[in-house]
Amino acid sequence: MALKIRLARGGSKKRPFYSLVVADVRAPRDGRYIEKVGTFNPLLPKDTERTVIKQERIEHWLKMGAKPTDRVSRILDEQGVLKREARNNPKKALPGKKALERIEEKKAKAEEIATAQESTEASEDA
Repeated sequence: MALKIRLARGGSKKRPFYSLVVADVRAPRDGRYIEKVGTFNPLLPKDTERTVIKQERIEHWLKMGAKPTDRVSRILDEQGVLKREARNNPKKALPGKKALERIEEKKAKAEEIATAQESTEASEDA
């Protein structure tokens, strides 16, 4: 059974409150979970206690093979439980295929206009 440590959303509309839970990966986000290991309130300021965790239980589940989600790994890194690896995606800021095609088309049109202007200037000078 594959386990995840993830956030389960609670709270009312536009007032989110999350529980850190250990759940089977096949279970729905707010559905069945194995154990609640903490809470996260994103509405509180960062300098207050917005995260409350049961550190020994989280370490236990990590040893059992549970994988934290990206957001939970950020939270655990802030709490000092888990060292989050820096992510590196150098291609993230690059434009997609269609955008590259449009850029190439613009360059080609600009070159055509420039060569046309040069030829007209050369013919006027002669």
